[in-house]
Amino acid sequence: MGIVVVEICDGSLITEVDVERILENEFPEVSVLENSCLSFCGMCARRPYAIVNGKRIFAKTTSECLDLIREEIKSELAKFE
Repeated sequence: MGIVVVEICDGSLITEVDVERILENEFPEVSVLENSCLSFCGMCARRPYAIVNGKRIFAKTTSECLDLIREEIKSELAKFE
């Protein structure tokens, strides 16, 4: 398992893209976990979102959300440098 964990809901709009493949290829230190529910009822149907090491990240579009997730991953990884 990676030192940065990205959790996604299988009903989230973020699943329009292969988040696991994209992020784990870019960042070997990341593990992407897909769950059936992350208990943010209704959020998954309204906006793309994910949870990065416990912090909720969301945006209006999938690409914007991925960019914000990348920024948060980099921030988390900087703690280990």
